[in-house]
Amino acid sequence: MRKPRNYDEDLKALTAKARQLKARKQSQLGELVEATGADKLTVEELAGALLSIAAITDPQRREVWRKRGAAFFSDEPTELATGQRAGDNAQPAAPHDQRPPSLGPATSAA
Repeated sequence: MRKPRNYDEDLKALTAKARQLKARKQSQLGELVEATGADKLTVEELAGALLSIAAITDPQRREVWRKRGAAFFSDEPTELATGQRAGDNAQPAAPHDQRPPSLGPATSAA
């Protein structure tokens, strides 16, 4: 005979795990803001920039951003990672050696 499942205990464990994952995500996002130099912006400027970016649905533009982000996390500095493309008004990204170690190793974007 199988042991009855304790759903309350399972739910508590899942809730605790969800809280832990949310805290880790928030911490990593904060570290990412610092690593990219975006912590120099005011909270209002950063929020406005993120809201503008989130509203853009152009797949080509998003792919350029994805490549730039992947280049930032790669070990090889590129024009995309530093923002030095012709006509680009973006400021250079922080050097790779300033990336917090807890962001983990560079991975291929999926």
